[in-house]
Amino acid sequence: MGNLLKVLTCTDLEQGPNFFLDFENAQPTESEKEIYNQVNVVLKDAEGILEDLQSYRGAGHEIREAIQHPADEKLQEKAWGAVVPLVGKLKKFYEFSQRLEAALRGLLGALTSTPYSPTQHLEREQALAKQFAEILHFTLRFDELKMTNPAIQNDFSYYRRTLSRMRINNVPAEGENEVNNELANRMSLFYAEATPMLKTLSDATTKFVSENKNLPIENTTDCLSTMASVCRVMLETPEYRSRFTNEETVSFCLRVMVGVIILYDHVHPVGAFAKTSKIDVHNKTFE
Repeated sequence: MGNLLKVLTCTDLEQGPNFFLDFENAQPTESEKEIYNQVNVVLKDAEGILEDLQSYRGAGHEIREAIQHPADEKLQEKAWGAVVPLVGKLKKFYEFSQRLEAALRGLLGALTSTPYSPTQHLEREQALAKQFAEILHFTLRFDELKMTNPAIQNDFSYYRRTLSRMRINNVPAEGENEVNNELANRMSLFYAEATPMLKTLSDATTKFVSENKNLPIENTTDCLSTMASVCRVMLETPEYRSRFTNEETVSFCLRVMVGVIILYDHVHPVGAFAKTSKIDVHNKTFE
């Protein structure tokens, strides 16, 4: 872990932001409540999404049987009947990514606004910073589960192939109304990514910067590098680390650092790996 902390160093401890960001108990102030409540509506569904993804088993057996016996109508119907509700789940995951994207952009707007610096924002608006961290933590957990479950893309590919055949043969298809062709195309691009949720957040952050041309890009990139530095400081400072009451907060901080460094790399003009980057990753390696 020491080497990971070196990789994510932004500045020396003495020069960088040095405060405790309460990821466990931060509560919104009156000025934070509007954005906080909007984001909280999204985040309260995050754990359920992860549980559904973790329990996703796929319809591999039914699909193989149907492919091996193409003339057996009962097997075709059985495979289709197994896949349709699973595609409903995949639709729910995709739609949640769109809600998460909107939540992230709301938080970025609040945490990068003038006249405060990124350090001041994160220290003053800890409940929003905590939500930002929770979005990143969820994102990495979601993508880890997705990467280890090939059934997701196999099920969706079978669904699209079968739906296409049904249209050609003018056969009514249950489930077509739920996932129309346009939505299916967008979902296909989403699940084709190795880390679809992180790609969604990276694109959202880049879009936020491009749409807010009156806001210096440094406001956004400094917010990300400062978040990485704050997490590092808390993990390296015994006084701060001893205030963690949940043992999982350490891994939470590490995941958040990984997330912000990837977002920084996407948004910053020269990326996170240049010598001029405020996150010093040059010539460093994970061990």
